[in-house]
This record gives sequence, C-alpha cells and structure tokens, in this order.
Amino acid sequence: MRYDVVVVGGGIVGLATAHRLLSERPDASVLVLEKEDALAVHQTGHNSGVIHSGIYYEPGSLKARLCRAGAAATKRFTAEHGIAMRECGKLLVATDETELARLAALTERAAANGIAAEVIDAAELRRREPDVAGLGALAIAGTAITDYVAITRRLAELVAAAPGGEVRTGIEVVGVGEGAASVTVRTGTGSFSAERVVFCAGLQADRMARLCGIDVDFRIVPFRGEYFDVVPSKHDLVSTLIYPVPDPDLPFLGVHLTPTVDGTLNVGPNAVLGLSREGYAKGSVSWPDVRDLATFPGTWHVARTHAATGLRELRSSLSKRGYLALCRKYCPSLTLADLRPREAGIRAQAVLRDGSFVHDFLLRRTARTLHVVNAPSPAATSAFPIAAMLAAEVGRPGLTGPEGAA
Repeated sequence: MRYDVVVVGGGIVGLATAHRLLSERPDASVLVLEKEDALAVHQTGHNSGVIHSGIYYEPGSLKARLCRAGAAATKRFTAEHGIAMRECGKLLVATDETELARLAALTERAAANGIAAEVIDAAELRRREPDVAGLGALAIAGTAITDYVAITRRLAELVAAAPGGEVRTGIEVVGVGEGAASVTVRTGTGSFSAERVVFCAGLQADRMARLCGIDVDFRIVPFRGEYFDVVPSKHDLVSTLIYPVPDPDLPFLGVHLTPTVDGTLNVGPNAVLGLSREGYAKGSVSWPDVRDLATFPGTWHVARTHAATGLRELRSSLSKRGYLALCRKYCPSLTLADLRPREAGIRAQAVLRDGSFVHDFLLRRTARTLHVVNAPSPAATSAFPIAAMLAAEVGRPGLTGPEGAA
C-alpha cells in the first residue's frame, strides 16, 4: 500500500498535519497511523483544555509566534465546526514580592508579544474574583478554554472524508526502512510505503527518531501532571482561569484553577518525574522507561539542578494536604474535602544530555522523514500553525537539513 505521506501519531498535531496536507493537496493520499484503539489518548486527551495567549514565551521565538497564530486558528476552527469554546480570560496571581517582580517582567513580555494584558491591584483582584487572594495580578482577556479531544476527532472526520485521506487506529509502528525513493513503515500487522513520513509521536518521539537512524542526543523525559476535580458545589468558585506566576527557569506553569467548557472546575497539574511514559494510574512503573531514564546522563543532571523543586513537587504528589497548600496560596477557601482525584496527564519533555530542557519546538529530519521531537505546551494551542509548518517542510525537495529548533 503506497501513500504520498504517512503521519504517525493520532494526537491533535498529527491530525492537524494530515488535514493541512490534504487541504493543500486535495489529490494527495495521506494515511494517519495511531497505535492506540482511539485518537487523542495521550497528551491531547490529558491537558487543561486551555487556549494559551503566548504571554510566557521569549518575544520572537517560535513558541511565541506559533502560540499567537494557533490561538486565533483554534478559535476559528471551533466556531466553524460547532465545538465548545469560551473566552473566560486568565489571571496570573502574584502572592509575594518575588512574584510581583516576575509579574512586572511578564507585563513587559506581554507588550513585546503584542498581547493585551492589564495589571490589577489586590483590591481589583478581590472584586473580580472574591475567592482569590494575592498582592496583584496580570489579567489576560483573550485566554480561552476548549475541548481538544473534540477538535482532534473532528479533524479525523475531515481527513477520513477527503478522497485520499485515511485514519487507522490500533496500528503500532515497529520499524522504518528508508530508501532512495520511498520509506517503508513496518507495523505489527503489515507494511506501508510512502514518499514522506511525518512522526508526531509525542511520548515516543525519541524512539521513533531512533528507528529512523537519527542520532538521538536527547531523551523524552515523562513528567506526570496530577489533577484534582473540585466538588460540584464549588464549580462556580472562580469564573476565570487562575494561574500562579511561573518560575522562569522551569518549563511548567504551576498548579492552576481551570474552569472547563462542560461547566466543571479542576485544579492542577503539578509536575513530578514519571516512571512510565504512558502509565496514568498513580504508582505506574514501566521498567523499559525506567531503564531509559537511569541510563541517560541528562536525567541525573536534571535531578541535581532541580532537586529542591523536585522534592517540593514530590511532596505535593504524595500528600493531598501538600497539594492543597499550593492551591491555597491564591485560593485560601479550598479545603481537602473540595478536591477529588482525577486521571493524571503525562508531558513529553525533551531533555539534552547536559540536563537542559528543550524549551522550544524541535524538529529532526532525514531525507524522507520529519520528526516533531519536542512539542511542549502550548502544542495543542499551536497545532494548526505547527501543521502548516510541517506541511511546508514535507513539500520541499529533500528533508535533510540542519538539525535544531524548527
């Protein structure tokens, strides 16, 4: 079976890429392969559902540009296809003097990124959100919430409805053979041939790259993000997304309160090192994943560099009371009885051998394969412009080029 392009990965980035390829080339044949029996099972289906504004990212960086373009594209797509979306806005709440200083820096970054943001004092914060406490906040009106699983499923419907589009689930890629004129993708049930293959493999990105003969000088390190649902009686506790001021040295945004499009309220995620890339239950361990972590020098560099942060996050994971303390910094009315555990998420974070986090989107290439090896938050928000970028890469003759940030 021969295709123009095979896309490996049935999350939002993979489906958006297949949809973009078919939109640009209606006569093309594009196959999406997903190893799970359903789409959007991993990162796409385990996030907060936030359409980010792009305030956090270095002005001019790929993250900043893709996030802004992606937010607008995502809102358009939800409106065109009747998918739930609500612009509820976001408040970044400073609870001490250090965070106030970081808030000032974020205010400057918002201006540099062209994002409308308003600094409010403690009194105005309390007026807008009576159950939220802080010394001040940065209000970002354009931040929204949606359902990324619904978006992914709709993209899959559009791909499958196209003359050359096909989506197959329950098919795991186990080998890749690249020749001068084509790529053979081997699976547990057969083989597929294509002119180009695009890997949007998320938590398995490094392993897929290795299958294609790429020198993998990084490792996907899984970070568990644990969530709680707030009890129904307190679903109206806040009307806005409530975020702490993030630590600029870490790629995580901190535990936040998130209203959802279905009317519920959740809190999370924290960030603890995961011992299983795809094990969502508490205590999940995959020995192959543990071996990957233990034998990679970057893991130990991360552990040493961020030991204090890691211990703090581990404490919040092991103790519900410790987790509550993170929430009560800005929402003191929450109690232990208000929090009900829900399934965790796992973030695929690319880490280099020296222990540094890869903060931006990262692509790697061979002559006929293209790999999204790092697609951290805001990848869901940015899925549509990422797809446009990947489609442009696929369309140019010969994919081999300088490795590094896209």
